[in-house]
Amino acid sequence: MKLLRARRDHLVFEISRDEKRLLFEILKLYPLVSETHHRLSRKSNIVQPKDHQRLLDESLADQRKENQKNVQVLLNEPGRFDAAPPGFHLKITRPEIEWLLQVLNDIRVGSWIALGSPDPESGKPAVYDEKTVPRYQTMELAGAFEMVFLEALTAH
Repeated sequence: MKLLRARRDHLVFEISRDEKRLLFEILKLYPLVSETHHRLSRKSNIVQPKDHQRLLDESLADQRKENQKNVQVLLNEPGRFDAAPPGFHLKITRPEIEWLLQVLNDIRVGSWIALGSPDPESGKPAVYDEKTVPRYQTMELAGAFEMVFLEALTAH
């Protein structure tokens, strides 16, 4: 996937058939970060922590619903992916890229959490087996798409 054109109101990417299929497959996984993962604080000395946590949970739930709706629009909107053999041209606005980055990051981080949050530097090595490899692939693919979109936004 590569950036073809950057305009003030939108960007156009060239995306192969396989890349489009992979993008669709990983976007269908959203959300992956558990709702219970987001905590206001690990400390219990916050005044009215349950009320504050409830507000955070509600806000995150609303954001997830909006992101899920936007993902469905992206995947199903006519003209979003125009055929341009051998692949497609993806036309997307800057605000759409920003929420798409949130979704992709959720998928990447959710995969990492599901893998046990591996961190070789802190003594938690990555474990590769038939159950974990698909999660690693999802994590890496989400990260690769994030990098393409971030580079396009920062370069133009």
